[in-house]
Amino acid sequence: MIKLRLLSALLICPLLLLSQVALAQTKPVSGKISDEKGEPIPGASVQAKGTNIGTVSDATGAFKLNVPEKTQTLVVSFIGFAPQDVSIANSSQVNVVLKLESSTLTDVVVVGYGTTRKKDLTGAVTSLKAKDFNKGIVAAPDQLIQGKVAGLMIVNNSGAPGAAATVRIRGVSSVRSGNQPLYVIDGVPLDGRVARPEINANGIGQTPTANPLNFVNSFDIASMDVLKDASATAIYGSRGSNGVIIITTKKDRKAPPNWTSTTPQASATP
Repeated sequence: MIKLRLLSALLICPLLLLSQVALAQTKPVSGKISDEKGEPIPGASVQAKGTNIGTVSDATGAFKLNVPEKTQTLVVSFIGFAPQDVSIANSSQVNVVLKLESSTLTDVVVVGYGTTRKKDLTGAVTSLKAKDFNKGIVAAPDQLIQGKVAGLMIVNNSGAPGAAATVRIRGVSSVRSGNQPLYVIDGVPLDGRVARPEINANGIGQTPTANPLNFVNSFDIASMDVLKDASATAIYGSRGSNGVIIITTKKDRKAPPNWTSTTPQASATP
């Protein structure tokens, strides 16, 4: 019995020493997280940079954390706010003020017969600018947003140049009627017809249907807005029941006049 006690004591002593060494290699850090108005931010993530050691702030925005002794920086983040690196090299008590990250909610979106800001929208609208389009050579303007919008499916029907594509916004909504969305270019709705007529030659076959957007140069498009819910029907009527794709082309930019002198210089006579 005495031997067992001695053996257990010999095993516990190294464990205590190791725990003390581990505690000696960490340092406590505490602080409070708030926004620019001074309101506490509960649930903010606090993590020692370069490690998986972290915690979250409580209801008052306060946090406590034991980090490795060599840790010099904390990474503080929260949804809707820009992540911030906080130095703890010279202090174990920090107060962090998170700033709202730059948002696209102030971007102007073309809806129906006017424009509005994203934060004022009540419908499902996706807006893509020229910088968001697919890069490279495209055969039709609708390929610029292929795979870029949630709920929008674009499938090429044929490999022929200018052939039409199947476009579906949030799936098939009609059994007997058409399911193509309504295209509106610079405020003018298209009726779905194309400039190229279909040719049906006996014994040869019929030419594939053409894309109604073939007359639009892809490089002239500034933005494309996709209306995906009932608000499109409320604005455009039954034509917008399958969704609406609003295309805005580039406009001339105002710039100060620039003069270049073309007066020939007099040549020296011998």
